[in-house]
Amino acid sequence: MLLKDVSVFCLLLLPALLMGQDDVPFPEKLDATGFREVLARSGNLYISGQPDEASFAKLLKEGVTTVVNLRTQEEMDDRQRVPFDEKKVVEDLGMKYVHIPLGGSDHPYVPEALKTFADTLAHAEGKVLLHCTVAWRASQMFAAYLIADKNFPPEKAIEYAKAVNFGEMPVEGLLGKKLVIGFK
Repeated sequence: MLLKDVSVFCLLLLPALLMGQDDVPFPEKLDATGFREVLARSGNLYISGQPDEASFAKLLKEGVTTVVNLRTQEEMDDRQRVPFDEKKVVEDLGMKYVHIPLGGSDHPYVPEALKTFADTLAHAEGKVLLHCTVAWRASQMFAAYLIADKNFPPEKAIEYAKAVNFGEMPVEGLLGKKLVIGFK
């Protein structure tokens, strides 16, 4: 009798565990003109490196209504690297600006950052741009979101993120084999 109960429980639970994976298209790289390094799209989510000032108006025409910036304020205030006030440009276009600074000891990668991103994505009224400098942090956030909110296995989430700009794990190249990591 116990085996039957477990089988029924698994049949009921499996769809809930897989829910969300099918509605996330594999990222497609787009023309990155106006973006540093990369621009990719997965459904209603665009992931990129730092956009130039003119790119925000182009994104608005594509239906992007929310911009999520993962760069630190120090990075954004460096006018050599970002020669405009991104928040002002975005808000002047009527888009929502969300700043979730990540990087360094002052802005660690924490679950609250992922929650803020997931909530922003869930409540966006239109498409969303997620960006950092070259889409590395953005790819990390994308992978974490796929695992936590879309029930992706870590390997599949990393495969999606690598299609954007997740990067490789150098230890794998040095060892000549894939690293398998689990969560505790």
